[in-house]
Formats: sequence, C-alpha cells, structure tokens
Amino acid sequence: METTSHTTSRAVAQAPAAESGQQVPSARRTVDGYLLAPFPWYGLDEAFTGPRWLMQVGMAADGAVEHGSIGHGDEPSVRNEATAEDREKFAVVVTIAANPSRRSADGTGLLEATSVSSAAWLAGVGLLSFTWPGQMDHSLRDDWLEQQTETAWALADDLAGPDWSTLSLPVDGVPTHFHYRESEFGWVLAGSTQEGVHVGAYGRGLSAYGLGFAMIKDISAYA
Repeated sequence: METTSHTTSRAVAQAPAAESGQQVPSARRTVDGYLLAPFPWYGLDEAFTGPRWLMQVGMAADGAVEHGSIGHGDEPSVRNEATAEDREKFAVVVTIAANPSRRSADGTGLLEATSVSSAAWLAGVGLLSFTWPGQMDHSLRDDWLEQQTETAWALADDLAGPDWSTLSLPVDGVPTHFHYRESEFGWVLAGSTQEGVHVGAYGRGLSAYGLGFAMIKDISAYA
C-alpha cells in the first residue's frame, strides 16, 4: 500500500482519549501544528452547524506536518459499555497531503507515497481508537485493538474489494467519488480532492450519506 509508515500512522491516528471514558478537553489542543501544514485542511461543509474541534496532527521525523484531524459533533470517548443508542454522534475528517514517493529531508532515505488508501487507513484506525466492544475486559483491549488495526490496514489496501462500496459526496461543491464501508463500530470513507490532498472520514451516530466536505478557510479560528 502506498501510505505512511504503518507504525507511525498507528500512533498519530489515534486521538487523545482516556480509556476511563473521560473526554480530553479541546482546550488542551492547539492550532499551532495545523498552521504549519503546507496543505489546506478539510472539514464538513457549512450544512453542518454543530460543534467543531481540533484533534491532532501527525508529523514526519523531520517535523513536517503530514496529516491531521478535525472533529464534528459530540467529542467521543472510549467506553466499554456503550450501546448503539447512547454512543456520541460525531464525524471526524482526516486530511493527508497527497505526496509521491520522495526523499527524506536529510537525504538518507525514501519516504513512502500517500494515496487514498492512506486516508482510509488513518480513518479506520481513528474509528478504532474510540471503540471498545461491550463486556470486553480491560486487559484484552490492547490485543483486540492490535488485531483490528491489522484488519483496517488490510482493508485500506484493497479499496476495490467487496468490503467497500462507492459513495458520491460534495467536496467544495463538486461531486466526488469516495470509498465507503460500514461496520458495527461506525463508518469509514476516503477520497481525494482537487486541491492536492486526500480526505478520510469516520463517524458514528451521524449518517455519512448526507455529509459534504469543504476546505477550511481559516483554521486559526479553531484556536
């Protein structure tokens, strides 16, 4: 798969959430990393009128911002007794720079290219970070998460496979093709924009079919 490093992506894709189920206040997140990105950020379009909040950015070894996430709706928490009725309603939009295979900043190695699969992978792992199957013992969650993460990796590497369907959603007002899948934990989708970035999204409680995406004009407004 053309994507960012498997290990690095797993670490940065997961939003900060306490396993006790407590939410991490938005006040602890800053806009600084987002402002360093050389690419535009995407979120839900103006049809979404609920809360919006910063999550985190992912950086390369040289400090360059490679991707990041913007949350919409309820701030999700990891809960081990959540039911479909009482889970938060949220959607998270992941933006990842569309980069070809390229030399690292120090010239010593080759950075892997990014693709729509990269966005699908980050979105899939992001959804897992807020998922904890009911009745699962705390000590087993790490093993479950590792197993499910490997599954998300395999699924993102096979976007033409039977686990994915296609969905057309507006991006900056233009109908855009997305790869889409649902699971018992929520939904994941991924596609590309005309602005040189790939967009992934994941959520629960909000239908993906009615969403639209738009470039964020001023990310500093989230500070």
